[in-house]
Amino acid sequence: MNQAPTIPKPSLERLFLYYRILEACREGRKEVISSEELGRRAGVDAAQVRKDLTYISQCGRPGIGYQVGELLVALEAVLGLKRQTHAALVGVGRLGTAIHNYPGFTHFGLRITALFDIDPARVGQRVGEHEIYHIDRLVEIVSASTIQLGIITVPAHAAQAVANGLIAAGVRGLWNFAPVTLRVPPGVIVRNEDLAVGLATLSWHLARSAKPLVSGGK
Repeated sequence: MNQAPTIPKPSLERLFLYYRILEACREGRKEVISSEELGRRAGVDAAQVRKDLTYISQCGRPGIGYQVGELLVALEAVLGLKRQTHAALVGVGRLGTAIHNYPGFTHFGLRITALFDIDPARVGQRVGEHEIYHIDRLVEIVSASTIQLGIITVPAHAAQAVANGLIAAGVRGLWNFAPVTLRVPPGVIVRNEDLAVGLATLSWHLARSAKPLVSGGK
């Protein structure tokens, strides 16, 4: 049985970007797009676009380009965008609530179906259609469900214990927003989103590009 090729992370992220661009093209009734135009919209050169698309076995027609509809279908298949993924969200503070309420996830097949917290003021409350359960029930509820992904939005000191509970319940993918490196067994996929590191990176670039202050000397 042939296995799908491993796609490097930078190419994988660009493929999702191409998908968004192609969706906009479809909404605008654009049927064909060249690698040059796709690259211009994505901020990369055309050669990189063509290389990235070889991972999904898509080659444009010389002098014509790519059929938008065909390329969208191929990307959906390879990236699993139409596959339904159920998730548990642990930590229903401001960030967790914002993530739960973001409507764009459903477009990519993600449904948050269970919420957990440790704060007595939150446990038993509802966010949308979902009740917030106490963290003590995490393994029980997740084990009995079809949840495949855990979203962690708790403080750093609690993140590893939460990850351990999710993994014990059968979750094999973690989306971690806590500013800590999680220790997970082989076969568990972790995606870290450290907002502080992102801000620090932006600040560093801004500092480098800032114009020097003009001194008050002669």
